[in-house]
Amino acid sequence: MPKARKKKVPITSDGRDIVSPSSNPHTTRVVIRRFHVLLKKQGQLEHNAATTSNAEELKKVNEELASMGGLAAYQRMSSIGQGSDRGGGSERVLINWLVNMGLSKRDSMWKLCLLEVGALKPDNYASCSSWIDATPIDLRSRHPAIREQNFLMMGANENRGKWDVLSLSLVVNFVPEPRDRGRMLCLAHNFLRESGLLFLVLPLPCVENSRYLTFEHLGSLMTAIGFHEVEKKWKQGGKMAYWLYKKVERGMHSDFSPFRKRCVCRQGSSRNNFVILLQDQ
Repeated sequence: MPKARKKKVPITSDGRDIVSPSSNPHTTRVVIRRFHVLLKKQGQLEHNAATTSNAEELKKVNEELASMGGLAAYQRMSSIGQGSDRGGGSERVLINWLVNMGLSKRDSMWKLCLLEVGALKPDNYASCSSWIDATPIDLRSRHPAIREQNFLMMGANENRGKWDVLSLSLVVNFVPEPRDRGRMLCLAHNFLRESGLLFLVLPLPCVENSRYLTFEHLGSLMTAIGFHEVEKKWKQGGKMAYWLYKKVERGMHSDFSPFRKRCVCRQGSSRNNFVILLQDQ
């Protein structure tokens, strides 16, 4: 009887990236949620005043993150969630919206310049390469074709008005500090060309069950930044919420004051504390 052939390991793999695509979906979601909790706590402790108790708590958080495999393990789990056996990644929603807007019928000389922030795969938009020129970036690149880059550290002048489409899919909720989440959205507005498009994806509970954020509040916040909602997709009992926004000219007297501090939108002990805050312009 012939021996079973071993599956080849990609050259770029370090051996730890081999995770079965059939991993239990519930287990994957639980692990990802735990990563989110720990990374948020890590960010808060790092920004707090240095005390002995904070240092001890931060050490515990770092040790648990390390025991779970660190950021690389989180990326592997998230990548599994984008597998074909889980319905694919959120880019399918964006591609469908762009096609419906007629943007796929462009001259091959004038492709859409798309910046994909938090990319876990280098080829999410490969099927649209005739009309989309995608640039994937991530904090910790897992592939040579993904540029290792912190979006919040990208040069404002260098990228101002550079991109036709900007994707923030499950990125804003991963940022520990609420004001950095707001700064990320403001940078997206700065980086987009006139009438450019922002694709925003959040876990549904971030807006459906937050103490400080509702769909209406998020809409008002995005309007203040200078975005007009074009598309929205979510369903009751679902896990994700998707938006497509168009960049519009920000009003001369755009008011950020309602979004500088936490305001309770919903009561209840079961609510989460997700919030997006804006800084002075």
